[in-house]
Amino acid sequence: MPDVGASGYRLTGRPPRLAAMSEHSISMSSGLPSTVLPPEPDEFISRLDAARESADARGGVGALVAERPRSLFAWAALGDTEADTIGRYAAYRVGYHRGLDALRANGWRGSGYVRGSEPTNLGFLRCLEGLALMAEAIGEADEAERCRIFLAQLDPASSASS
Repeated sequence: MPDVGASGYRLTGRPPRLAAMSEHSISMSSGLPSTVLPPEPDEFISRLDAARESADARGGVGALVAERPRSLFAWAALGDTEADTIGRYAAYRVGYHRGLDALRANGWRGSGYVRGSEPTNLGFLRCLEGLALMAEAIGEADEAERCRIFLAQLDPASSASS
């Protein structure tokens, strides 16, 4: 009987044959994937910044949202410039849902990172953070908590420092 170790492998004789190595490298993931949203046009962001600083910030930003309703930065700015809590809540909520659509269109599958260190992700993250704040302000504590947890999952480094 051959000399067999506790693992069941032979201890003496010829070693077992290994399968041929593939010539293709294996990519080892370092964890969850990160999604980066594409940039918005510099010209539009400049106009948005100017509108936010204008005497009629709400009107100027609102016009830009109507011009480019998929702009997450515009929805975040609208939430920032709205006068009342419900208007702010609504703007941030629309931006959040538009952001989920944009993330999915760019490869996000419901999990993974959306880091604030990527400037193009900030419009979405600002909408989510604004939604958390306004949900808290209107007494929607459970929604506010879900938003905060989601922010921490999307960018643990950012939430750890805040």
